Amino acid sequence: MGQNLGHLAGGLSGLALMLAPLIRRAWSWMAGEVQDCFWAAGEQGAGQEKGVDMLTKLQFSLSVTLLFACGFLYQFTLKPSCLICYLPSYKSQQGLEALLGRGRSIVFLETSERMEPTPLVCCAVESAAKVYPEQPVLLLMKGLNNSMQLPPNSTSPALSLLSAIDNVFLFPLDMKSLFEDTPLFSWYTRINSSTERFWLHISSDASRLAFIWKYGGVYMDTDVISIRPIPEDNFLAAQKSQFSSNGVFGFLPHHPFLWECMENFVENYNPRIWGHQGPELMTRLLRVWCKLRDFQEVSDLKCLNFSFLHPQRFYPISFRAWRRYYEVWDTEPSFNDSYALHLWNHMNQEGKAVVRGSNTLVENLYRKHCPKTYKDLLQGPEGSVTREQSPGNK
Repeated sequence: MGQNLGHLAGGLSGLALMLAPLIRRAWSWMAGEVQDCFWAAGEQGAGQEKGVDMLTKLQFSLSVTLLFACGFLYQFTLKPSCLICYLPSYKSQQGLEALLGRGRSIVFLETSERMEPTPLVCCAVESAAKVYPEQPVLLLMKGLNNSMQLPPNSTSPALSLLSAIDNVFLFPLDMKSLFEDTPLFSWYTRINSSTERFWLHISSDASRLAFIWKYGGVYMDTDVISIRPIPEDNFLAAQKSQFSSNGVFGFLPHHPFLWECMENFVENYNPRIWGHQGPELMTRLLRVWCKLRDFQEVSDLKCLNFSFLHPQRFYPISFRAWRRYYEVWDTEPSFNDSYALHLWNHMNQEGKAVVRGSNTLVENLYRKHCPKTYKDLLQGPEGSVTREQSPGNK
């Protein structure tokens, strides 16, 4: 809130600076008019007093008008929805390459054409922005055009919310360009996506590998709520003992593990098995690189130059128990050993919703870790937010 008000104050200051020359000209004009009054009054003392009084009143009126105009602009910019919602100019001027040079980015992907992020997607992005305030948080959307602007007729409250967060940036996802100079390019140019049953998930699996290999950073699925910073640069996240997730991982640019993952993706491509190019792929390569063993207590494993993080770091609630997120707990877990929580949205075929006032674990996570999403996008029992499947929700 404070940062947004700071940007607003800066904008109003800029507006005042632009208007100042016009006001000075107006005052000079009025002074000339008053001077004419002096001459018309025969340079009488009464005429001069009348002219000075007139000038003072007109200057006061102009100042009041300027204040009212600034107040109107202030109220207008605070509205959650607007008729024309563009990315702020200071954001749209920054290209992807320039942003990635600012430090390790947090990356989310939307490989469908959907342009209305669900509350869960918004919570994932907002919570990451909150935990990593000095790092760019990117949401790459296939449905976004190359102008890096929201559609002119967009009134999306979710996109308005996200684009208003200082370190959140929305960019188009161009897979063909992303896969260039990687082993995935030849596969992508010959594949017939219309015949692929799990294409949204497969294309998401491929895109996250290519992006993190090229640029480095941390990839997160859009159903991952961040709660504290991840202290590792190069890591995989254990979903369970000796089995890796691909819903959260991070590497520095050009890490050889990811290059081998992309090669294996193409060489062992099997679109008929869900997850074969995702967590199964990560686990296959992990077993080649590391001598896997069971975790001891809550300790991470070291594997050459990267870490294999304990399931408690991201999966303290296993996929078989995913409904626990939507239940009321007598005593809620502290998650002291976790960096983020994967909510297993892919398992939620029942369409369980996050409902304001339900006091469920997931509602309380929203309230604490993504307060803007909780305030602006969640509804009560009579208008519950419905679940929409996203390829980044696994």
